[in-house]
Amino acid sequence: MVPLVAVVSGPRAQLFACLLRLGTQQVGPLQLHTGASHAARNHYEVLVLGGGSGGITMAARMKRKVGAENVAIVEPSERHFYQPIWTLVGAGAKQLSSSGRPTASVIPSGVEWIKARVTEFNPDKNCIHTDDDEKISYRYLIIALGIQLDYEKIKGLPEGFAHPKIGSNYSVETVEKTWKALQDFKEGNAIFTFPNTPVKCAGAPQKIMYLSEAYFRKTGKRSKANIIFNTSLGAIFGVKKYADALQEIIQERNLTVNYKKNLIEVRADKQEAVFENLDKPGETQVISYEMLHVTPPMSPPDVLKTSPVADAAGWVDVDKETLQHKRYPNVFGIGDCTNLPTSKTAAAVAAQSGILDRTISVIMKNQTPTKKYDGYTSCPLVTGYSRVILAEFDYKAEPLETFPFDQSKQRLSMYVMKADLMPFLYWNMMLRGYWGGPAFLRKLFHLGMS
Repeated sequence: MVPLVAVVSGPRAQLFACLLRLGTQQVGPLQLHTGASHAARNHYEVLVLGGGSGGITMAARMKRKVGAENVAIVEPSERHFYQPIWTLVGAGAKQLSSSGRPTASVIPSGVEWIKARVTEFNPDKNCIHTDDDEKISYRYLIIALGIQLDYEKIKGLPEGFAHPKIGSNYSVETVEKTWKALQDFKEGNAIFTFPNTPVKCAGAPQKIMYLSEAYFRKTGKRSKANIIFNTSLGAIFGVKKYADALQEIIQERNLTVNYKKNLIEVRADKQEAVFENLDKPGETQVISYEMLHVTPPMSPPDVLKTSPVADAAGWVDVDKETLQHKRYPNVFGIGDCTNLPTSKTAAAVAAQSGILDRTISVIMKNQTPTKKYDGYTSCPLVTGYSRVILAEFDYKAEPLETFPFDQSKQRLSMYVMKADLMPFLYWNMMLRGYWGGPAFLRKLFHLGMS
């Protein structure tokens, strides 16, 4: 493997660092919104629903197009989290406090923060309603409401999290419980689950398995741990190149993977997990655990499921190339709440934000969008405390890699990128509307290789 010093000091890395410095200088003067929310007006040029990664990013981009005073974000939460880092928080490699900031600090200055929850869509009249009985109209609507965690669809949860030995990296309330369960492990089954629904960051359920195995080795407990990954899926990963690499790791580390097994009940008082065999509906298996990591079922937010902007499954119904709504031309979607047929990740949101920016720009000029989203998404598959396989792929589940080396190999450099560089890019560039994914880097690297 190429030494880290060679990776971080080579000419391409120096070029990358130079670009980052330029980007930081470009966004440095931007002052973020730090005050409380103002009294909301009843009409905005651009209304953004959701203050997560997609919503904040698009608000920053739209501010530059129509002026801050003409943009508003509807978001009830007081805290904004960089959730990709929770994988490392659950394994004790990062602190939870590093993942969150006040929502007020990430809303672009001058952009209106409407501290409320969306309760109703009326796209035929270009308006929405909120839980404080306000009606807000818009010229353009961007829906970025994320995905809903449905722990309650598993019998015994979420109340089961009050017991020890169980955690989940998908919630700010339960991610530290994963680390506690990992530390308290003595002997027995360590079980990791993947639900029978779409999820965000589909690699995360197995990342914590690899990290847990590494922790057990580091603490001398590996021989006492039977590590089990029960997944509702029929394969370890959806892209063959990376699936093959993961299968090698699974075999080398003696991990047990059971396919088509869906968690339906947790008996936390007895430390038992109940799984349904999806190939034989009605057939169940009870497994005792010493540690259990739960990936919850997920779904579109309830407000979307029966709304006019949703498809039959409840997701925002957008064109997969332009992110424009299929029925309402002044409505757009981004991120986890959409029916885009790609993996739901922060990296996907970054790439989508650049495309959506272009789409809205040309529509504002009464032109037809030509820039097309190719489904780019990325999943840094953490395989240990210093190794990552950087999976990048498109709609066709074909690799779409940024770097001029085989990304299916475990690398320290990619771990450093996951743990340290990507959080920096997120807070300092993406949320300020200056990071649209690595497409330009991919072009630079590939030009350099030609």
